[in-house]
Amino acid sequence: MYQIRIFLVLLLLLSPFSNISFAQTKIPSKEEIKKTAKLAVQYLREDNYEKSLSTARQSLNYATIIKDDYLIAASYNVVAANLEELSEYEKAILYYKKGLSYANKTNNDKIKNWINNNLGNVYCFEKKQYETGIKYYKKSLEYSQKTTDTSQIVFTKLNIAWAYFDIGHFKEGFPYLQYINKYHPKFGNESTIVAFNMLNGMYYSHINDNKKAEFYFLTAIKLGNKRNEKSDLSFSHQEYSKFLLKKGDYKQAYVNLTLYNKITDEIYKKDKIKKANVAGINLELDEYKREIDKIETERNLQSQSLKKSKIIVFLFVIALLVVLLFFYSLYKNYNFKKKANHDLTIANEELLIARDKAEEASYAKTQFVSTISHELRTPLYGVVGITNMLLDEHKELANSPHLSSLKFSARYLLSLVNDILQINKIEENRIVLENLTFNVTDEINMVKNSLSFISQSHNNKITIKIDPSIPEYLIGDKLRFAQILMNLISNALKFTNNGEVIVSANLVKVEDKSHYIEFQISDNGIGIATDDQDKIFEKFVQVGRKENDYQGTGLGLAIVKRLLELFKSEISLESQIGIGTTFTFTIAFDFDPNKTKEIINNIRVDLSSGQIFKVLVVEDNKINQIVTKKIIEKNNCSCFLVDDGFQAIEILNKEVFDVILMDINMPLISGFETTRQIRLKGINTPIIALTAFAKDEITEEALSAGMNDIIIKPFETLKLFQVINYQINKTKNAVV
Repeated sequence: MYQIRIFLVLLLLLSPFSNISFAQTKIPSKEEIKKTAKLAVQYLREDNYEKSLSTARQSLNYATIIKDDYLIAASYNVVAANLEELSEYEKAILYYKKGLSYANKTNNDKIKNWINNNLGNVYCFEKKQYETGIKYYKKSLEYSQKTTDTSQIVFTKLNIAWAYFDIGHFKEGFPYLQYINKYHPKFGNESTIVAFNMLNGMYYSHINDNKKAEFYFLTAIKLGNKRNEKSDLSFSHQEYSKFLLKKGDYKQAYVNLTLYNKITDEIYKKDKIKKANVAGINLELDEYKREIDKIETERNLQSQSLKKSKIIVFLFVIALLVVLLFFYSLYKNYNFKKKANHDLTIANEELLIARDKAEEASYAKTQFVSTISHELRTPLYGVVGITNMLLDEHKELANSPHLSSLKFSARYLLSLVNDILQINKIEENRIVLENLTFNVTDEINMVKNSLSFISQSHNNKITIKIDPSIPEYLIGDKLRFAQILMNLISNALKFTNNGEVIVSANLVKVEDKSHYIEFQISDNGIGIATDDQDKIFEKFVQVGRKENDYQGTGLGLAIVKRLLELFKSEISLESQIGIGTTFTFTIAFDFDPNKTKEIINNIRVDLSSGQIFKVLVVEDNKINQIVTKKIIEKNNCSCFLVDDGFQAIEILNKEVFDVILMDINMPLISGFETTRQIRLKGINTPIIALTAFAKDEITEEALSAGMNDIIIKPFETLKLFQVINYQINKTKNAVV
């Protein structure tokens, strides 16, 4: 059977051509090489191995010269088939694999199918390496299915089924047998009819269907005798003998085994004669191998030489392309730079326009916030002032809830304005920390006193604990420090009822002049949920707010965090629901015992001493005039009112005043310009700006105009007279 399989593939390998020879002096055409390969196949069928190998070597040589991978693969296939017939199985496998390597370079699935099938034959039926052989058969099946050649598919599946049945894997082989049974009658080859019936007999014997097994075995033997298929007939007798033995018919089993041995001996004798005839040829096999190897070596040398030539040409082309690309790149770079410069010029112009627009927008935003703040502070000054006047003049209203609500609403609105203005300044990086000498204890107590109304409204107690090791005077930005305390303490008071807020300051570290003070603001209020603790420092975030409860804008803690960043500090908190909250932060203040202690805003003034100052108030708002005049006269000072700057200059030409309180935003002439004209006249009377503008927005212009200090409306009466007293004394000392 294996001979049939080999020759069938060889016959299918090439289309039939008549025998032809060609001159050795020229390279033949592809068709002539095909005919030479066909001639090698004919010699193989005639058992003329010497001529077959010689002719195959010739076709291989010319196929190598014209670099036809298909013909090279076909020639190697014929060489390998000769070696297989001569029982040189290792060499046969070597050349089959060489042929397969060239076949895989082609798009011809038939040649791949045939060589894989031949490798399967050698491994299964000669080397008995069924696993490897079946792998090649299945690869062959893939290619036969691609070509949709049903007869070749039937042929390959028959080989796979036979290989599986030989090793007793009937379950794996049965699907292939099913296909063969379906398509063999129409597409099968006559040379495989004996094997076809034998395989069915083997399968039905395995599943103990004795009737069918008997039928198929007898059919195989009958057809084998009729067609004189000695090899397949011998296998049929062998498998039938196994079946009979299994069935218990020992006599017939012995008869068939005897027939198997007889036919096998005949084949063996024939093979012995064949091997005797080719004994001399075997001596020349190594020479043929050397010749074939020489052909391949020469081909490799030619390929390398051609490869080198191609590399030289390729390098030349690359060099030429590099030069061309270089000049092209220079040209493109020139145009690119030209365009880039043009685009850059346009982009710069657009950036300048965008910058100007951004600056305009920023300036407009700043002006808007500043104007809104001023316009809100001005009436608030009147509301707070008149409220205080009512409380002073009508003691019976001291416990009036309506008046208290009015005062609280005014202060709440003022706090809202301050928060918005403060966060706007921080975001625009317009805050620079100042270095002033101040008393930490005084600042904390001042904040405590300022928040007394909120403390009383929630029935809370504020406790101050100051570490005695903290120096009396420190250097830093006391205003920003007070703002931090104000926001944190007021926040604690708002969310605590009938409780206590503790403010503590402890010296934790001293490095050179820097004193690191840890501040803690603790309360026993409602506490903050864990999920809310990470977001309370964001803008406009409010947690724990109850309906109809004014808890602010949600800016206070955001301002605290950003102000502490200016101090290069961080804030932390610990809180539990229903137990309370503790905020902790550390600020480094400088301490210089040799520096003059400047405590401008902490001068204590005895307002009941009977000292009388003559005060000129320059204010265009009638309500503010009433409030300011009332405050001044209440504190044993005389007050003179004028509506604008021109009236102020006119009255100063006639009278002398101890101090001037100057509004900034007035019609006809501003407070700045009024101050400049007063100074041009040589008048050195202290001028204090009394304005609703933010202090840092006007400080520079106020000082350059000749003003001495700035008070922001609304203000505390004590604060106003501290500044008045300081400026008057300072002026008198300067004159002396």
